[in-house]
Amino acid sequence: MKNYKKLYINLMLVAALTLGSSCSKDFLDEELTTAYSSDYYKTEAGIQALAVGTYYQVFAAEFQGEVPLTATESGTDEFHAGGDPSNWIWNSYSSGFKAFVTVSNANTVAANTHWDNLYIGIGNANTLIESATNIASTNDAIKKTALGEGYFLRAFSYLQLVRQYGAVPLKLKTSSTVELEFTRAAPQEVLNQVIADFTQAYNLLGNAGAPAKITKDAAAHYLAKAYLTRASEINDSWNGPTKTADLQQVVTLSDEVISHHPLAANYDNLWSYTTADGANEKLPELILSAQFNASTLTTGGNQQHLYFLSTYDQLPQMKRNLAGGRPFSRLAPTYFVYDAFDHVNDSRFWKSFQTKSIVNNASGAVYKNGDLGIMYVVNTAADTRFAKTKNSDVIIYPKTGKTIPSVYVAYAADKVGLMADVRFPSLSKYMDGNRIDLSNIKGSRDIILARSGETYLMAAEAKIRLAKAGGATYADALPYINAVRNRGAYKAGENRAAYADGSAAYTTTGQAGIPISYIPENSYYESNNIAVATTATSLAISSITALPAEDLAVISKLGYGTDYDRMLCLVLNERTRELCGEFHRWEDLSRTNTLIARAKAYNIEAAANIQQYHNLRPIPQTFLDGVYASGKPLTAAEKAAMQNPGY
Repeated sequence: MKNYKKLYINLMLVAALTLGSSCSKDFLDEELTTAYSSDYYKTEAGIQALAVGTYYQVFAAEFQGEVPLTATESGTDEFHAGGDPSNWIWNSYSSGFKAFVTVSNANTVAANTHWDNLYIGIGNANTLIESATNIASTNDAIKKTALGEGYFLRAFSYLQLVRQYGAVPLKLKTSSTVELEFTRAAPQEVLNQVIADFTQAYNLLGNAGAPAKITKDAAAHYLAKAYLTRASEINDSWNGPTKTADLQQVVTLSDEVISHHPLAANYDNLWSYTTADGANEKLPELILSAQFNASTLTTGGNQQHLYFLSTYDQLPQMKRNLAGGRPFSRLAPTYFVYDAFDHVNDSRFWKSFQTKSIVNNASGAVYKNGDLGIMYVVNTAADTRFAKTKNSDVIIYPKTGKTIPSVYVAYAADKVGLMADVRFPSLSKYMDGNRIDLSNIKGSRDIILARSGETYLMAAEAKIRLAKAGGATYADALPYINAVRNRGAYKAGENRAAYADGSAAYTTTGQAGIPISYIPENSYYESNNIAVATTATSLAISSITALPAEDLAVISKLGYGTDYDRMLCLVLNERTRELCGEFHRWEDLSRTNTLIARAKAYNIEAAANIQQYHNLRPIPQTFLDGVYASGKPLTAAEKAAMQNPGY
């Protein structure tokens, strides 16, 4: 599965919904040309090729570019607009955020891109399900594996659709003719189908091949996620009869997955990438990953290494280089992210964000390549050491006795802050030095779609919800939460200033003679202003009445008072600490009805514009314009009725 086979190019939504799979280059061409006739999908070889192509469409094609940023990270409490305006509108919810998204430039993600991608995947999955069902075969690779993969891939796509748009067309069969009339199925019906499909996948699949292959555990993880979605606040108008049973299923399924996927010993094991297909891409914690590789014969690749980076290369003494990354700078962390971590005791912030770079373009008599060139001090509001947010050639680096060309401070007396500039600590979970050269955008890192660190927190959330219903205690959630917190604490003897990310995968050839800017060191001690320590730290929460100070600050800011609201807030905060930037956030906040409050509180661009109706995305205008009713295109009134409220 490392070499996804791209079988489908530029398919229209109608083609995906009605014709299932097609290889047409342009659905509007008068004559359709295909690589294979439909008879090929009646053979075992064709079915297996179709499975590979559907993996590509649902995982690699969907997650390689900017779509997951706009769909799941922009406009939340975790990230706000970075230095590039391409997709600012997805973050700001401004007036151009409608069924047609106002285009900033060629990189702006259209309103229909995510929708179309998902329905193309569904069309492929429908063909896979039908082909694997209808073929006369006793081969388990077809009747169990391929069929189970088909059910999983369809459910995976519909789960995203219902979490993004609410009611959506539910198309479960292929058609031999073009259909133009569709209605939106209610979220209850869509989620029922998602759960049925994931259950089918769970019953058919085995557990070999993770995380490259879809397994029984992957089906269990996502089935738990579907049950949790159905039991969430966004569905409270109808989910009462199933809520308790759904939450119990979440716990049962999560416990099963957790038993098979132990957490990595150290949080940095997940992000310490040194080569394509290396050890950190095969950790037992990983349940499912979108697969990429370093082959020069493939195009596109994983491009997430581009989007979370600050523009370091525009600062004095610095130059763009392979190890430093190519900074497209789409998203920057918010102060919620900076403040959600216990910076002294929790290693996860320092292992998720790059806070130092070294000089690699030295000029003048003071600096040499290799000197510390950039530092971000991520301190607390109680720290009074700094007068200015931006400090040029002022602050001394003790190891060399030299000043640092550029230092940015989270909390300084001038109160300018890190969100007023395009410089910020870069999320480094996708950094990839294993590229051909500094300008190449094709990355080879796999993208983690599911890991047991999240499974623990789904179980914790289910326990919190069961406690509200009287089926558990709130304290029952703490062992699950503490499991990921304990892993995030510093171990005895651990060097707290040590840092690693995928930049370390750079090659001398790729650097092409340019000095590196990557340094395996963070600003832990400069930020915390404490003496060097090597003792173990503790993050364990002993009682629901003794929550961490970081969480109490959020609880106070958002005005929560009940045990349920406080504990749900805790688990959402913990999801940030554990899963920041891993393409979950918008859907988690939407389904819990916390998106608006949190975006208003922490996202400076979204705060002025976000409204309750933004809890769902607009149905794309391209879809509404293509749909018919009673043999005729929809009227303006019919389109408005099919659109989500507010758009």
